[in-house]
Amino acid sequence: MAGRNSLFGPIDPAQDAGYDDPPARKGFFTDTSVCIGCKACEVACKEWNLLPDDGFDLLGSSYDNTGALGASTWRHVAFVEQPAGGRGPVPLGMPGLGPPDGGAGAPGQGSADGGAGAAAPDDGTGDGPPDFRWLMSSDVCKHCTHAACLDVCPTGALFRTEFGTVVVQDDVCNGCGYCVAACPYGVIERRKGPAGARNVGIAQKCTLCYDRLGAGLEPACAKACPTDSIQFGDLDELRERARTRLERLQDDGVSGARLYGEDAHDGTGGAGAFFLLLDEPEVYGLPPDPVVSTRDLPHMFNRAGMAGLALLAGAALSFLGRRG
Repeated sequence: MAGRNSLFGPIDPAQDAGYDDPPARKGFFTDTSVCIGCKACEVACKEWNLLPDDGFDLLGSSYDNTGALGASTWRHVAFVEQPAGGRGPVPLGMPGLGPPDGGAGAPGQGSADGGAGAAAPDDGTGDGPPDFRWLMSSDVCKHCTHAACLDVCPTGALFRTEFGTVVVQDDVCNGCGYCVAACPYGVIERRKGPAGARNVGIAQKCTLCYDRLGAGLEPACAKACPTDSIQFGDLDELRERARTRLERLQDDGVSGARLYGEDAHDGTGGAGAFFLLLDEPEVYGLPPDPVVSTRDLPHMFNRAGMAGLALLAGAALSFLGRRG
């Protein structure tokens, strides 16, 4: 079991996987408060990893055209449109809301109950800010500390790298799909497409650009992000940076700001890719309390073993009783 000996405490997943002297664990910190929804990360990811397109038709419910993470979309920028009233002030950097000069209605200022800092309804003249806001977030595989996909893979196609990330080996994957069902975030998918197309039927997900890390380069998505919404580096340093950023937003009155996946004691042992959100995780399509789906397997095996021993003991006693 991946990380199973240390489920209830923080671990270095690379050391737990058997690396004697691994480098510092690498990861992503995605600050959604400065995401502008440009999708540069999606494009850079597809270009570097040679991923096929997902079509170019809008979904009808958003300005998005990819919809969700999948076998051909390893980075996905969510577009969430919601009414601004009653949800607190909109932080600096959100597109299309609040005057740019930091005046009385500037986003990120005022009370947390939709006061001066909240976007005021448009009065019909077109001069006021709209009465909604966009929440944008670039989602990605979480590279969990305790990764259920590793636990269930029967071929060893998924492996833990020296950087603490999780990678699928295309030439080892048999397409069984066990990892798809095991992932608590619904990240992994098998590639669909015409027969003979590249990697059809193979489980696919973000590798955190493992090939680039080995060459000393940052992942393509972080390199392409124009606002530093996607930040790459040593995970411990990113966590400190994220806590500082969260404190600043909360001091500015952004009461809905929170970190997601940062806690090393959560249900997956902490994520290698975590987020600063401006609303509940469910708003972004994220599970509120993810738990590694193979968490209880050791207890189940122990109980099954004890039950088997009890049956054998009962059978032996029965046999001896009959002979007596």
